[in-house]
Amino acid sequence: MAKKNDFKNMSTKKKSRRLFWGMLAPLLTVTIVACTFFYDISNKIIQYYLTSELNYSMEKVNSEIMKRMEPITVNLENFKNFASLSDDEAVLQALVTILSQNLEYSNSFYYGSATPLRKGGMFIESNNWVPPETFEHTEREWYNDAIKNKGKITYANPYLDALSGTLAVAVSQSITGADGKVKGVVGCDILLDKLAGVVDEIQFSKNSRAALINQEGYYLSNKDPSKILTKKYTDETAYKGDLKEWMNGELHVSVDRKNFFAICSIGDSPWFIVIEGPVIDFTGQLSNVIITFELALIIFSVVMSVLNIFTIRKMRKNEQELGATLYEETQTLVVAAKENAATAQDQSAAVKEIVATMEDSNALSENISSKIHDVSKVAEKTSSDVADGVASIEQNVAQLHAIFDANQQTIEGMKVLSERIESIWDIVTLINNVADQAKIIAFNAELEASSAGEAGKSFRIVANEIRRLSDGIIDGTKEIKERINEIQHSSDSLILASESGTEKINEGYENAKNLGEMFASIKNSAEVTAASATDITEIIQQQTSASEQILIALKQISAGVENFTVATDNISSSSEHIRQMSEAMNNSVQSSDDEKKSAKTGK
Repeated sequence: MAKKNDFKNMSTKKKSRRLFWGMLAPLLTVTIVACTFFYDISNKIIQYYLTSELNYSMEKVNSEIMKRMEPITVNLENFKNFASLSDDEAVLQALVTILSQNLEYSNSFYYGSATPLRKGGMFIESNNWVPPETFEHTEREWYNDAIKNKGKITYANPYLDALSGTLAVAVSQSITGADGKVKGVVGCDILLDKLAGVVDEIQFSKNSRAALINQEGYYLSNKDPSKILTKKYTDETAYKGDLKEWMNGELHVSVDRKNFFAICSIGDSPWFIVIEGPVIDFTGQLSNVIITFELALIIFSVVMSVLNIFTIRKMRKNEQELGATLYEETQTLVVAAKENAATAQDQSAAVKEIVATMEDSNALSENISSKIHDVSKVAEKTSSDVADGVASIEQNVAQLHAIFDANQQTIEGMKVLSERIESIWDIVTLINNVADQAKIIAFNAELEASSAGEAGKSFRIVANEIRRLSDGIIDGTKEIKERINEIQHSSDSLILASESGTEKINEGYENAKNLGEMFASIKNSAEVTAASATDITEIIQQQTSASEQILIALKQISAGVENFTVATDNISSSSEHIRQMSEAMNNSVQSSDDEKKSAKTGK
């Protein structure tokens, strides 16, 4: 018995541990994921911030250095413009003296002619420095590089200035005359330590460092003077990429998990500003904040898990009473649900019978409506056909009337033509009489010509031709009279035929008119029939629509009753399921209480 109780105690402890870790594990997982995500986002923000700040700082430093170098480049350009117009040594000496003033970062301003000193050339210096006999400016690096660059600003390699003892760089520019030939080179020495001071003042972060380097990578500025022009920055930098690819005159920035790096050129010079440092200068404090935040979340998760366990244990005390009450209520609900289900089934059967009857009635109404609708269509078609027939008859009547008018005009025209033919007959008679007279005159003229002998021979020929022409005219008029007689006979026959046709047209006109009146009467009857059929169809349709609405309402009632029946069955089933669950809950709570009592008594 004791072993059994110990086993129960161990089971209870295992359940408690499982519950504790089951609640704590998800909270810890969410905490770790959230902190990791927050850390990654913070790193991306820092990288973006560093990139922006490096761009701004490099541009600012570059602008400061160019601002300090600008007076030197401007004075070189001014001297070039004046010297291209004059070769007077006194004027050039005064110009060198004036332009060398107020150059803060330069200690010497000078000019050398294209002609060497040994050949009578000139060399002018702002500090009145007298070159030794071995000095020849045309052999100097600053001079030859300026000649090669053809008027562009040229930067020579750094050197140790003898006057100041500091590192300097010669900046020079060639001068061309109006003939296009080189007249000389103007130059100026820039003190690099003063420019490098601007770079040395850069403090981007706690452990960052900045430097001024040349194209070969040698230091031009460094806090350790011994490294200037002796050590290469590229040998000491933490940047692992190819630095020479970035020495192309553009601003380049690189930020990774450990280090940040930036490089840019200074104007057109062969010098570069570089800044680098560890990213931890910006992420160190952030890491401490993230760790603190993670610890706080873990502690919060543990506390919340413990509180949840106590809350669940407290809730279980009320489960038994709630389960007993729920069991009694569900028993009552099951009985009521079963009674409602039986009543709903009876109502559903009755409603289905009514719906079936209404569907048969509705189908009959729809059949009648369809038949009446067909009759209405036939009546409308008949009315339409009769209307078309009446229109055709009216058109025929109009055409007969037009034919009658045209026939009358034809008869009138034939009568006028007959009158014209009679007038032609008079003209032909006149022509015949004139021909007879001409024939007689020609005969008399022929007699006279015969009496005249040879003198009248020609006249006799003419008279003979006139007589022959008169005979021809008389013969022609006879033929014309015959044709006129034929035309008159034909015209009279045509007039008689046209008058007979007019009588037939009149008869057809009267018949068509009577037929039109008959069709008009049929049309009126068809219209009345069609109107009556339409009215009947509308009435049947209204009745059908009302029946359909009643049928829809009954179907909705039937569906509602069926849904209610299904819902009642579901309620009954759910109530039975809830009853079983409440019974199981009571048994579980009772078993838990028994285990607790056994654990306390140790029995």
